[in-house]
Amino acid sequence: MDINKLNEWMKQIEVKNLINADVEVVNNSPLVMLGKGRQGAVFQITEDICVKVFGNQEDCDREHYALSLGQQTNLFPKVHAKGPLYIAMDIIRGVDVREYLQSQPLTEELSAKLIDMLITFKTIGYERIDHHKRQIYIQPDGNLKVIDVARTVWRDRVYPYPRKLLNSLGDENKAIFLSHVQEMAPELYQEWLHYIRMEELSHQIHQILLPQKPDKETVKNLSKKLLTTEDEEKYVLQLQGLVHKVFKEEWVKTMLARGKDPEAVMEKIDKYWDELEQSRVQEQYRGMKRFEGEISRNDGKHHNKDKKRDQHRRFEGERYDWDSRGKKSKKGRKK
Repeated sequence: MDINKLNEWMKQIEVKNLINADVEVVNNSPLVMLGKGRQGAVFQITEDICVKVFGNQEDCDREHYALSLGQQTNLFPKVHAKGPLYIAMDIIRGVDVREYLQSQPLTEELSAKLIDMLITFKTIGYERIDHHKRQIYIQPDGNLKVIDVARTVWRDRVYPYPRKLLNSLGDENKAIFLSHVQEMAPELYQEWLHYIRMEELSHQIHQILLPQKPDKETVKNLSKKLLTTEDEEKYVLQLQGLVHKVFKEEWVKTMLARGKDPEAVMEKIDKYWDELEQSRVQEQYRGMKRFEGEISRNDGKHHNKDKKRDQHRRFEGERYDWDSRGKKSKKGRKK
């Protein structure tokens, strides 16, 4: 295969991704397009080699990585060349499982080969241990080949059982395949059955929960119980705890970056914070005592004033009472 000529042809082909549709292709090269899908289009280079041209580099890199993991097995097409937006590989012939099952039964032999395919996926490091029946080809010698494996890698979340394969088989063949799995690998069957039941239960919960509209007014009123800023005393405690938490986390990060023992770091942080808290409490106590002393002194002053006022009132009363009996005038003279 002439790589230079291949690169020239790639410049004459444009593939554009569309939303929920197969790619749009502009082909000004002499290559014949064999087919297209959501990620790219396939063109024939020689009798045995094709090139898949992608709409974006991420899909191209993903598929190339997935294919490279399986190059030491007989399950994947051999890769011959890789460009930013293309992969040249062997043409996979035969009939896909979808077409095969339209006229042939699902035998134990085919079920065993499908299980072995999933084992290979697991062995080479795929995240998604699953595949659609239309992407699995039965070769003339009875062996399997797979295509379009980009979505088996770089996955954050996957179903823990081959959901795509089972559902693509249809209800009848799905039941037959599971019966074969139960007979050949009973533990695997029980695990798949468990996840199938969990998925069914999840759908039931979904039907119960989602149609119900939340009572926004009730949520609004009840959510007030979560507020902490209106109560000043609680707010201060919450804020203090937040500062403590952030301080502790940042200090731990710094000390760990320096290679310190995490347990020792945590112990020192707690000790430091306890001492800081104790100092703050003591300062509050001293402030309270000072305030109580000021109140006591002020109370004493008021008490002395009240005492003198009472004495003066008693003296004035006695003086006027003495004058009324005629013993002494206001100025203290006898009449």
